[in-house]
Amino acid sequence: WPVMVVVVMMGAAVASVGADMDADRSECAEQLVGLAPCLQYVQGQARSPAPDCCGGLSQVLDKSPKCLCVLVKDKDDPNLGIKINASLALALPSACGNTKANVSHCPQLLHLPPNSKDAAIFSPGGDKGTAAAPAR
Repeated sequence: WPVMVVVVMMGAAVASVGADMDADRSECAEQLVGLAPCLQYVQGQARSPAPDCCGGLSQVLDKSPKCLCVLVKDKDDPNLGIKINASLALALPSACGNTKANVSHCPQLLHLPPNSKDAAIFSPGGDKGTAAAPAR
């Protein structure tokens, strides 16, 4: 069912701001299915990402680096039906040892105004929202 959640959350999130974000969500909906094994980690229910999570992340980042950005940006969308800890989601590439990803590029990849609240999510110390705490 985690795969279904990712598919539903990306499909439901399409009705939001801007044609660029709509296009990004459509582009990423299928690819984010690969991140379904990461749900426990990004929801704070696991200490570390599962190996199949890291494999899926690598595939997503190879195809379109902005797809992780889309997931983090939409973390508070009520249509998702799940809570995503933005700090954990942003740390996912590092936790998986993937040095290709640089989440500081997310605002540019998503065409966000640099001083916007959405862009602040991707900067150190930015507002990550109030989502699940990491597992201990």
